Parts: sequence; C-alpha cells; structure tokens
Amino acid sequence: MKLKTFIAKNMQEALASVRAELGPEAIIVSRQRTKNGGMMVRAAIEEPEAEANAEETAEALAAPQTQEPQPLNFEDAHRASIARRLRGEVTEKKNISRNFNRAELLSILHGHRAPETLSHVVAQAAEKCGLPDMTLALAAAFDTRMKSAPLDFTKLKGILLAGVNGAGKTAVAAKIAAHARLISRDVTLIAADAEGAGAVARLETFADHLSAKIVVADTAEALAKAFGEALSRNHVAIADTAGFDPRNPKARTAFAALATIEGLETIGVAAATSDAEDTGETVAALRAAGATRLVVTCLDMTRRFGALASATAQGIPLAHITRSPFIAGGLETLTPLSLSRLLIEAHANPDRTGTQ
Repeated sequence: MKLKTFIAKNMQEALASVRAELGPEAIIVSRQRTKNGGMMVRAAIEEPEAEANAEETAEALAAPQTQEPQPLNFEDAHRASIARRLRGEVTEKKNISRNFNRAELLSILHGHRAPETLSHVVAQAAEKCGLPDMTLALAAAFDTRMKSAPLDFTKLKGILLAGVNGAGKTAVAAKIAAHARLISRDVTLIAADAEGAGAVARLETFADHLSAKIVVADTAEALAKAFGEALSRNHVAIADTAGFDPRNPKARTAFAALATIEGLETIGVAAATSDAEDTGETVAALRAAGATRLVVTCLDMTRRFGALASATAQGIPLAHITRSPFIAGGLETLTPLSLSRLLIEAHANPDRTGTQ
C-alpha cells in the first residue's frame, strides 16, 4: 500500500493530482481543509508486489526508513508533520527501536489482552523471522496472518454491513458514503434495521448531511429491490442491517437471506473495545456468514488492542479501521507495520488511547 498526501487550491485540483500521479485506482483515505482555504488529500494505491511473501516483506521492513515512525494517532501526526514542514520547522526524528525479546513481546501482547494462543503463535513467528528489531519482527509475524483489502470507492456497487449491536455499523455506513461522495459518486443509504431504536432517524441525518438518498427496506425482498434500483442509477448502495450475534446459528440463518442477495458484498464490522477472544470468535463467525472484508471500529475508545490483533488474525481481509465516531474522521488503512507500532507504543504509553 503506497500512501501520499496532495495539497491543492481546491478538491478538484487535488483529485486531478491524485489521478495523475497514482492513477484511477487510487483510494481517497482522508481530506482536510487547510488554513489558507486549500485542500489536503491523502490517497493510497495498492502496490502489486507489496505482499509477495513473508520473507520479502521482512526484508522490506528491515530496510532503512526515510519517514519517522507513526505515533498512535497516525492521521493527526501526519497532518501535524505537514503543517510543520509548511512552516519551515525542523523536526528531530525519534528513535523508538528496541531489540527483539520474546519474553518482552509476550508481555506486550498479554498487556493488550490478546488471546493466549494467538500471543504464542505470533511471538514464535516473530522470533523465527530473525529480525533484530522488536517492531519489525512483530510486523513480519503479523504479515503472515493479516490480509489487507481497502475498499475501492471507484468500483463499489453494493455493501451489506453486518455485526453485533453497538459495533458501529451506522457510522461506518456514513463514512463509506462520505468517501464515495468525495469522488462525486451518488449514494443510496438503505436502512435494513427499521425496528432498531433511532436507527432510521440516525441514518436519515447522515443521508441529509451527505446529500444521499435513503430507503427503508425491512425485508430481504425490499432490500433486493432497493439495491436493484440503486444499481440502475449507478449509485453506491450501502445497507445498514440490524445487529445480531453471528455465533448464534438461528441468527446467522436469518441473516443468510440478506447475505445471498446477488451483487451485495457483506462487510463485517467489529469493535476494538470488545473482549479479544469474543471478537475473534465473532469475526470468524462473520466470515462463515459470508463477510468478505472487515472494518474494526472504536480504536479511539480503548487502550488495549488485543481485540484488534485477534480480529486481523481470523483470515478475513481487513478493509479499514476507524478511530473517530464522526464522519469527518473517515476510514483509515492498517498495515502489519502500523499494527505492530500501535501495539508496542500503546504498551509503552498506557495512559494514551488510540487518539492520543
């Protein structure tokens, strides 16, 4: 994954620069208006050979880095760095490297409440890779288990969000819609949870702010019809479903009627604030229920990231993470290296949450 920041007078010029340098497949990760009225846009593009194999990745991670390590709040730190460079300030780079120590790594993973089995498997993989640096060794270990698959907002057609109650599906629906609107795509938000307290009203509020169409679909037939109509208009259809426990066979069977609608991609949503073992079980069950990608939310609300580590190890590709309940917070991507840094730095600074 290649990330780059573009600064331009307006959004149109910024998007033109993104497409000219990164191509039409580039994904807009975030945008922010600068103090002088311009736009700062961060874009990403998948590099074909980025995940060739764990050995190649380990070598790449071990290579000298030209950018300072990212702190807990990657987006804010990046914006602050851009602002400092624009003001001509010189920033001294931090050296956060530490020698690999298996016992210390296990202590870090246990501190994040990562499942015991996962902790030992990851520590063993980190030791076997042979890298002397703790951060790079942990990143190489995660690379053998973690898959990344960010959404391509230029090609999206239909999304069905699935997860337990309170995982943040409605906020994720709004964030996906915002990214689609950012590249001038029309959006239809579908409220498939008509009975949830305030669910439709909240989605209506988001739709109003995003100038998106909203449709209420309380049955599988109504959802299929709403999706078909959105597709005929070339809209991105985003369905926000009722929360359910995918580990429950009856609940999973009831959800299956929605997951089998042709053209809708099921994306699981899980919160980083949950118990790590429960999260791992839930994500595995979401995968069994048909979810092809995952979004992990609420990184700003926890100091321990064992649930995040557990979620990324279940074989379902990670699309994005969120660290803000607000639409403007956007969707972020996570790599094995940034996950490794997050775990190590959060352990070293226990009083800081994911937003500090």
